[in-house]
Amino acid sequence: MSTLHTVNKSPFERSSFISCLNHVKAGDAVLMIEDAVVAARKGSAFAEIVEKAAKDCTLYVLGPDLAARGMGEDDLIAGIKLVDYGGFVDLAAEHDRTNAWL
Repeated sequence: MSTLHTVNKSPFERSSFISCLNHVKAGDAVLMIEDAVVAARKGSAFAEIVEKAAKDCTLYVLGPDLAARGMGEDDLIAGIKLVDYGGFVDLAAEHDRTNAWL
């Protein structure tokens, strides 16, 4: 059974992002939304951790939230996929359950 993990808090503010990555299993997906999208920025303090997690799960970022924080697809760590709101819905439907990390 696969899980879609959603994270909405910046890893610079809360530990929920790291906790999420410590619980993902093969076949899971992590969707960074709201302030969590800053974790997807290449060269950030969390880049190495994110790159390592990408070996075990698929990582996504919500495009409108990325744009709202002045970032674009070119700012993303390689391998992170950009989705829109429809893609968010698709991810929720594709996985057996969804877990929100607050």
